[in-house]
Amino acid sequence: MAAYVIFIRDSLTDQAEMDAYAALAREARGDHAITPLVFYGAAEALEGPPVDGVVIVQFPDMQAAHAWYDSPAYQAAKAHRLKGADYRVILADGLPSAG
Repeated sequence: MAAYVIFIRDSLTDQAEMDAYAALAREARGDHAITPLVFYGAAEALEGPPVDGVVIVQFPDMQAAHAWYDSPAYQAAKAHRLKGADYRVILADGLPSAG
C-alpha cells in the first residue's frame, strides 16, 4: 500500500542552504518511484501552530520511502535542509486499496 512522506516547514532560516537542498534533493530522486502530491502551495493550519510550507510525496510503500529517505544522496541533501529550516518530517502508511 502507498506510503507518504510529509514535510512540514515551520520556519525558514537560511535560503542559501535551502537552495542547495533543493538542487541536491532533485538529484536524490534518482530512480525512486516518487509522486509529488503537495509542493509548497497555500497551506492553512486548522489546528496547531501555523506552517511556513508543506510538501507531501507518495511512494509505493514504506520500504520504498525508506529506500529514498535513507539513501546517501538524500542524506547529503538533508544536511542542507537541517541547516536551512526547521521541519517536521512524517512517514505515514496509506490505506489498503479496495479491490
